[in-house]
Amino acid sequence: MANATPERILVVDDHPLVRDGLRSLLAVTFEHCDILEAAGVEEACAVLASHGDCDLVLLDLNMPDATRLSGLVQLREAFPMVPVLMVSGSFDRALVQEALSAGAAGFLPKSMKRDGIVNALHMVMAGEIYIPDTGLEETPASAEEAQIRTRIDSLTPQQKVVLHHLVHGRLNKQIAHDLDVSLTTVKAHVSAILQKLGVFSRTQAVILANRVHFD
Repeated sequence: MANATPERILVVDDHPLVRDGLRSLLAVTFEHCDILEAAGVEEACAVLASHGDCDLVLLDLNMPDATRLSGLVQLREAFPMVPVLMVSGSFDRALVQEALSAGAAGFLPKSMKRDGIVNALHMVMAGEIYIPDTGLEETPASAEEAQIRTRIDSLTPQQKVVLHHLVHGRLNKQIAHDLDVSLTTVKAHVSAILQKLGVFSRTQAVILANRVHFD
């Protein structure tokens, strides 16, 4: 599960006033949290590379060096373990669904009130995916499960074995011992699994696997 008391959060927005506003809100919401800033996706990648993984990234949808969700995709590919919460003034169901499918940890409309934003941040930091009440069109369960199976089918045989161990609550060290591979290899498999399943935590990967009775 994600860390509910984050140590480091990165705010990515090309407008200084927006960054200042989010910084103030984060400083009050999460005490003793190191808040980093970036004015673009490339700068965000550089910040993450130099400071290490953050507990959360707040990413504005419309960035000068990214179009639509390309910034999200770029960050997810480079840092698959870091949850990315999209922030945008644009808001429609199709966009929210597209962002979640691309691996976003949630979608935060800029029109939300302070209490709603704080609640969304706490949900994401607890390992949940935040979806605005009116932001997601209902999708039949059968269609969702078919999408999950397709993602699991994209895993390599070894990645499926690792996912099996995750479902059974095994730790990385235990998996490495059972499979007679290095801990680094297991971590690489877990990272690849999260990326292919479009999630950002082991807990979410297990939830998806259990939904389709993967074992």
